[in-house]
Amino acid sequence: MAVAADVAPTRVVVESTPAAADPAPLGLAAFALTTFMLSGHNATFIPDLIWVGLALFYGGLIQLCAGMWEFRNRNVFGATAFSTYGGFWMGLGAFVVLAVVSKSFAAALTGANLPNAVAWFLVAFAIFNTYMLLWSTQVSVAVFLVFLTLEATEIVLAVGNFMEAHGHASSGWVHTGGWLGIATAAVAWYASASGVINGMKGHAVLPVGAPLSLEGGRRGRPMPRGRHA
Repeated sequence: MAVAADVAPTRVVVESTPAAADPAPLGLAAFALTTFMLSGHNATFIPDLIWVGLALFYGGLIQLCAGMWEFRNRNVFGATAFSTYGGFWMGLGAFVVLAVVSKSFAAALTGANLPNAVAWFLVAFAIFNTYMLLWSTQVSVAVFLVFLTLEATEIVLAVGNFMEAHGHASSGWVHTGGWLGIATAAVAWYASASGVINGMKGHAVLPVGAPLSLEGGRRGRPMPRGRHA
C-alpha cells in the first residue's frame, strides 16, 4: 500500500559575487608616475633619489596590490604585468636604500659593479617585457604602446649601464633612456586616464584602440577581464 507524503519544495538561493572595480587605471597610474620621476632624473631635470619612496610605495606596493586585485578579475595579463612591475620598483628601491645605508652592501658595488648590476637587472626585466609586449597586442593599442616604449627604455638604459661598467661614456644612452621613459609614462598615464573616465561613463570617452587580435580586449578598457569575469 502506497503512503502519500507532503514534501515541501526546496528553495535554493544563489548569491552572486559583486563585480570588483577595475584596478588597471590605478596600476597604470602608479607605474606612470614612478617611471616619470626616475626617467626625469635620467634625463637630468629631476633630482636623484626623490623617486625611491615612490618606487617602494606607489610604483611598488600600490601596483602590486593592483596586480593582486586583477587576479580577482581573472585577468591573467593584468595580474602578471602589475605584480611583476610592482616587484620591479620595490626591488629597485630596496637596492638603492641598501646601497646608501649599508656599508657592507655598498662595498660590493664599487667601481664597475654598480652599473653592471643595474644593467643585468634591466636585461632580466626586458626579457619578461618582451613576451608581455607580444601578448599586449591582444589587449589594446594603448597597452601595446606602454610595453613597446618600456622595451625601448629598458634596452637603451641597459646598454648605457653596460658601457659605463666597461669604462665607456654612457651619459648619452642614459639621457636617451630617460626621455624614452618619459614617453612610456605619458602613454601609461593616458591608458590610466582612459580607464578612469571610461569606467565612470560606461562607454569609451578616451579610446584605447582595439586589440590587434580579435580576442582578448575591449575598446573602453585598458586591460581585459577574464572570460568568466
